[in-house]
Amino acid sequence: MALRLLLTRHAAHGDAGRVLSGRTDRTGLSEEGRAQASRLARRLRRDGPRHLVASPRRRAQETARILGEALRLEPRSDPALDEIEFGAWTGRSFAELGDAPGWPAWNEQRAVGRAPGGEAMHEVQSRVLVWAEGLHASGLDGAVVAVSHADVIKAAVCAYLGLSLDAHLRFDIAPGSLSGIELWQGGGRVLFVNEAPAPEAWP
Repeated sequence: MALRLLLTRHAAHGDAGRVLSGRTDRTGLSEEGRAQASRLARRLRRDGPRHLVASPRRRAQETARILGEALRLEPRSDPALDEIEFGAWTGRSFAELGDAPGWPAWNEQRAVGRAPGGEAMHEVQSRVLVWAEGLHASGLDGAVVAVSHADVIKAAVCAYLGLSLDAHLRFDIAPGSLSGIELWQGGGRVLFVNEAPAPEAWP
């Protein structure tokens, strides 16, 4: 039987768009982020999820708590959904990173790039795929909501679409967005990508 995996990027936080937060927990959700998570929770009620898993990062955990309260689910943490380890780039502003050695190559050649002292994108993809396959093999029933990070979700989407990781810039994964994957033994398919519920869309 197929299992529906609902990949959710954490909602907006205080450093979004300015700093490469990586595996720091410096800031929590912003007011905008809390509103995004509430809209997402209303949207997710349509799918009737029965399981809620989240990255251990603060921004993902806060998003998961809002979802869990609305959906009456107890979130659990899983390191497989954690943000990329960005090594020496962690916590630096995007303005600073523009001139950092290796930064252009990381963005243009993601299939072979590696953050200095951190993870390669293909390693991130491997861990999230192993996790997804194990999720299906565990025999869970109903939809699973997984709160993670943009590049982790992009790695999964690229894998199930059969795309190179270099294609990661061809689609967006916005804060508070939802992407759906249907899993079965030995494979899966992408159902939708980067759905961002509008305030008026899901009363």
